[in-house]
Amino acid sequence: MGIIIIAVIVVLIVLWFISVQRKLVAMDENVNNAMSQIGVQLSSRWDALTALLDITKGYAEHEYKTLSDTVKMRRPITATSTAAQAKEQDNIITEALTHIMAVAENYPDLKANENYAKLMDSTNEYENMVRKSRLVYNDSVTKLNREIRMFPTSIAAGMLNISKRDYLEEDLRKADMPSMK
Repeated sequence: MGIIIIAVIVVLIVLWFISVQRKLVAMDENVNNAMSQIGVQLSSRWDALTALLDITKGYAEHEYKTLSDTVKMRRPITATSTAAQAKEQDNIITEALTHIMAVAENYPDLKANENYAKLMDSTNEYENMVRKSRLVYNDSVTKLNREIRMFPTSIAAGMLNISKRDYLEEDLRKADMPSMK
């Protein structure tokens, strides 16, 4: 009788562990997917930024090299990227956009250029998509972090090497950024 009770307890523990493992893996994959989505949106912003850079070349050749060097600092963001890496890429884009906007201020013809206006609109759209992707990422991180901090799931998370993820924090300087139109 004692062996049956022990066997039932072991089976219940194994079933619980399998259930927790599946749940944690699904949550971890949601975080990875959210980071991947941020990478896709940042890549689209980089493409728009590169096109903007090409337009500014004709207006400000001497500033083109500085902007070109900034664009060359691009690094892809993948599902396994960290929040710090995504933030770094976003900061580089913001810096480059600030330079491009300064060039446009000095060259009214550039600012009036239809392609420039369209590309700035696209850049704004991609920025909005990045913001939404950040929200999804942070929400997924909250769920995963909450789950792996709770006992007894924390034991299984430790055994499975699933660890706490960092949040993407909003850059407070962006609140003061001028309009890109």
